[in-house]
Amino acid sequence: MSALLQLYDEALPHVYGYLVRRCDDRATAEDLTADTFMAAVHAHRNGADVSVAWLIGTARHKLVDHWRRLGRQREAMAELWDAASEVADDGSPLEALHVQAVLARLAPHHRLALTLRYLDGLPVDQVAAHLDRSLHATESVLARARAAYRHAADDLEGGDR
Repeated sequence: MSALLQLYDEALPHVYGYLVRRCDDRATAEDLTADTFMAAVHAHRNGADVSVAWLIGTARHKLVDHWRRLGRQREAMAELWDAASEVADDGSPLEALHVQAVLARLAPHHRLALTLRYLDGLPVDQVAAHLDRSLHATESVLARARAAYRHAADDLEGGDR
């Protein structure tokens, strides 16, 4: 383990430097750096030869995964936007903060169902498993949650005028 600690001291500036130049903010770069070194600990425990090059490659994979997650979240927000059938003044999709504000107005079980289905991109059967409900009951919850979302978005828009 001391070799891994020594590698950490040597590689940290390289890994963080690689990520911070490619991330929108330092917090994301720090999180991805931590994820990279956690992967190194697991790989080292399993007998892998961890090096600076290995760490940079792993950081690259963590960054790509991060970008994919962001893309899925943007798509989910656009889908929520379509479900709410609202258009912002400039015709663009809802801003992330607006979606969060609308979701915050929902009952927790509606917020959870919509988050699992649209933000996390889970299929309905997996949402049902997380909610510990039948498929039919989950489809009903999602339908009611979408209606509640539309209503909350209407209320929020009316309050902003």
